[in-house]
Amino acid sequence: MPDTSATDELAEIAGFGYERARDELVNVVKMLEQGGMDLDEALALWERGEALANRCEQHLAGARQRVEKALADSDRE
Repeated sequence: MPDTSATDELAEIAGFGYERARDELVNVVKMLEQGGMDLDEALALWERGEALANRCEQHLAGARQRVEKALADSDRE
């Protein structure tokens, strides 16, 4: 049976804007750098960080496409 808390967390992250995902990712990195947690906690935090990083990448890719489209449109004019 799938872990519904992990699925819920991914669904929550999917709704994050860029700034929120970035800020939470910064916090995850800080917590991982501090250490002091057991392996299961560290792995769960790492997985959250991966999901947050992916969300940031999605936003950046979308922004890149918008800029490229705007530049292409201005070149046509």
